[in-house]
Amino acid sequence: MKDGVNGVALTVFIIFFLGVTAMGFYAARWRRAENADNLDEWGLGGRSFGTWITWFLLGGDLYTAYTFVAVPAAVYAGGAAGFFAVPYTILCYPLVFTFLPRLWSVSHKHGYVTSSDFVRGRFGSRGLSLALALTGILATMPYIALQLVGIQAVLDVMGIGGGSNWFMKDLPLLIAFGVLAAYTYSSGLRAPALIAFVKDALIYIVIAVAIIYIPMRLGGFDHIFAKAGEAFSAKNPDTGKPRGALATGPDAQWAYATLALGSAMALFLYPHSVTAVLSSKNRNVIRRNTTILPLYSLMLGLLAMLGFMAVAAGIKVKNGQLAIPQLFEDMFPDWFTGVAFAAIGIGALVPAAIMSIAAANLFTRNIYKDFLRPDASPAHEAKVSKLASLLVKVGALVFVLTMDKTVAINFQLLGGIWILQTVPALVGGLFTRWFHRWALLAGWAVGMVYGTWRAYDTPSATQDHFGNTNLIPFIGEKGYIGLTAFALNVLVAVVLTFVFKALGTPDGVDQTKASDYTADAGDPGVQVELPPATAGAPGGH
Repeated sequence: MKDGVNGVALTVFIIFFLGVTAMGFYAARWRRAENADNLDEWGLGGRSFGTWITWFLLGGDLYTAYTFVAVPAAVYAGGAAGFFAVPYTILCYPLVFTFLPRLWSVSHKHGYVTSSDFVRGRFGSRGLSLALALTGILATMPYIALQLVGIQAVLDVMGIGGGSNWFMKDLPLLIAFGVLAAYTYSSGLRAPALIAFVKDALIYIVIAVAIIYIPMRLGGFDHIFAKAGEAFSAKNPDTGKPRGALATGPDAQWAYATLALGSAMALFLYPHSVTAVLSSKNRNVIRRNTTILPLYSLMLGLLAMLGFMAVAAGIKVKNGQLAIPQLFEDMFPDWFTGVAFAAIGIGALVPAAIMSIAAANLFTRNIYKDFLRPDASPAHEAKVSKLASLLVKVGALVFVLTMDKTVAINFQLLGGIWILQTVPALVGGLFTRWFHRWALLAGWAVGMVYGTWRAYDTPSATQDHFGNTNLIPFIGEKGYIGLTAFALNVLVAVVLTFVFKALGTPDGVDQTKASDYTADAGDPGVQVELPPATAGAPGGH
């Protein structure tokens, strides 16, 4: 571990940071429409992105600084269990291939900007739409905070995150936040779409070099696995159990499998994922992306290997999130350390921008317009969303500066449990109108309460609360809490749908029709504003 400020790495980092800042502001003029004062332009990039832009945008959206830091950090802390992220990113693409093109089509046809817009139009329920909007915002906030945690980890290792004065300690992070907020406000979704090219190129370069260069420094993969095996087999004096394992044992298989499946189901339901999908120019762009995005899963597998390398290199850090930045500083020449840190830093800026835009769109369309200002013009919507994106980032910054970093991580894991509870209404609604809106709302509420309660009652590796695996009722095996909550959610929704239909309880109006779900950009029809949901109106088809 090096003492003091790493001047060379810091200089390289600043050069890249200034470069992407310039790109962020330039993006306001990139592919700009004559009338940019609406959410289609500011929040969805004019719905004009082709296959490669969408691929980089989704990659920048889903594979973040948190991924770069936390996935190998999980392997560093516990071994093979951290590899669950690899199968879940493989599982998710066949799943999303079945429903994302349908979501794009119906959203294009009706001018939906958010997933909650679709739920409101499909089920005629502002209450259900509000529930999904609040869930999305709630789950996104700690996710944004973790991107700032990634930047902070890099700054700490470079030697400029220390000091006793809180203002000077956090000043670099405040500057990065201010720049991010400024170009997001100015350029909207075009900024992260343009910067994503640089971000992904840097990440691929760093991983390609790391997976060859670091093993050469450490004596090869045989030595790395041998040293990691020794380290993981050593017993923790506090628990009396081994630190981890090179391969998951029988006791961990249910937890590993259910965590991977539940995470795969939830990944593309996050608001930022939906925002990137809806920015595409046609249906086939989405279909192509689900076939080529698994290339990122290959990268993720190599990235996870860095955790074993950090163990073999003898990296010792109190905060596991610092393990990989510290590995880079110890192993790489200073100039390439700066490149690696720039990859992590830019890998935080891209998703943080998309996430704040997505959360702002949810607030604007499904809270502000639906309940506070129904007559808001498109220009007014865009203005409100820009301001909301600033407030979202301020909230995330406060979260990072005032709370323990492990708390932020636990809340992000809780966010996955919450997002999973939107599956019946959102994904189910794309294929069937059978569910009753009130049954879906009740199922969502039960899933949210049960999932939050069980997570709070479950210790994590670093805290007394907010773990993500617990005993599955009736099975007795340890599994992902989010998947158990989802099963309970579906059960309640199915049972109550039968009850409400038997009682003749009025359902909402379905504003969509079957052909909307296969419509493409060239098909006849225009985007329309959502008409007010009519409570008590007869159900649709």
